[in-house]
Amino acid sequence: MQAADTKAWKASQRKDLIASRLAVSDADRKTWNAAITQHLLEGFPQLAGMVIGIYWPYQGEFDPRHAARHWRDRGARTALPEVVQKAAPLQFKMWWPGVTLTRGVYDIPVPGGTDVVVPQALIVPPVGFDAAGYRLGYGGGFYDRTLASITPRPITIGVAYELSRLNTIHPQEFDLAMDYVVTERGIFKT
Repeated sequence: MQAADTKAWKASQRKDLIASRLAVSDADRKTWNAAITQHLLEGFPQLAGMVIGIYWPYQGEFDPRHAARHWRDRGARTALPEVVQKAAPLQFKMWWPGVTLTRGVYDIPVPGGTDVVVPQALIVPPVGFDAAGYRLGYGGGFYDRTLASITPRPITIGVAYELSRLNTIHPQEFDLAMDYVVTERGIFKT
C-alpha cells in the first residue's frame, strides 16, 4: 500500500472504529470494562510497584482509572500524559484522585502542578490494533515518539475492545508495537 493510500485508509478506519466504540451500549461497556480491568489486575501484578502512565478516557475508550486505583493501593504511582508540543513525545505528570486538573489538547484533563515522571509501564489506548501489537492511534504519533524517547523502554499494554481489532494497521517504519494487548476476551502477548 502506498503512503497516501495508507494515510487515507487509516483515517477511514479511525473514523469507523471510533464510531463503533461510541455506539457500544452502556451495559456492554460496563461489562467489557470490568473484564479488561480484571485481566489487567490478574495479568500484571508487577505494576503495583511501578510508575504507570495511564490516560483519561476519551471517545468511549476503556477507563483505566479503576485498575490504576488498585495498583496505587499497592504502591504504584500513576501519571497522565500531556501534549507539550506538536510532533514531540508526551510528558507524563503525576496523577491521583483529587489532583487539580487543567484542560489539555482535545479538552482532555491534565494534572496541574505535579511532578513530571518517566513511566516504567504504559497503559495505551489504541483506536485499533493488530495481532502484531501495532496500534492505530489518533494520528499524531505521540505514543510512538514517546516510546522511542524512553530508555529503558516501558512495558506497553494496549487496552481496547475486541471491536477495535484489525487484520493489520499497515505499520510504517516509525510505528512501534505494544508488548501486550488486553481486551474483554483476555491478554494477548505480541
